[in-house]
Amino acid sequence: MAIADILEAVVALNKNKVVEEVEASINDKHSIDDILNNGLIKAMDVVGAKFSAGEVFVPEMLMAAKAMQSGLEILRPHLAADSMTEKGTVVIGTVKGDLHDIGKNLVTMMIEGAGFNVVDLGVDVDPETFVEKAQSHGADVICLSALLTTTMPMMARTVDAVKEAGLNTRTIVGGAPVTDAYAKQIGADGFSDNAPGAVELIRKLMAA
Repeated sequence: MAIADILEAVVALNKNKVVEEVEASINDKHSIDDILNNGLIKAMDVVGAKFSAGEVFVPEMLMAAKAMQSGLEILRPHLAADSMTEKGTVVIGTVKGDLHDIGKNLVTMMIEGAGFNVVDLGVDVDPETFVEKAQSHGADVICLSALLTTTMPMMARTVDAVKEAGLNTRTIVGGAPVTDAYAKQIGADGFSDNAPGAVELIRKLMAA
């Protein structure tokens, strides 16, 4: 079954095989939503579960995300306009003063792989930009990343800016020095210390 082959190829970190199987599924007239949801997205859920169980680590997760992305690029022209936005929109970025992006990039790929529309603002993003982009894109969730303890206060300023703007957008935080206690202290809606956890947290916030 071609859809199962897509899932297996992603889990096996085989980028070329993913492309091959996605193209074959399209040619065989499989449902585009089926390829997306039961092939690519389900595969990343499997990888996320393996990470949580300690069976794979960040390098493998990154390779799986890149394999998934390669399949998504083949699929994208065939997607209906609302296929990648129906689950919600997430704005993500590394806060002002911080130029680290490896963790953010992995979270971005995992969130996109879970079927959300992702707006990646990059690094060194000030609170006003987070608010502006969340408003213009109708974001449901804002993800804030920081790797330096010196830039963590910028998370607090961003969370405050979102509240002051009167947005209903939820905020979640993450990064090496960030803790759940800090997230609660600054009034964020959640915290995750890994990419699969961020995906699950976003799903919970969206369902609440």
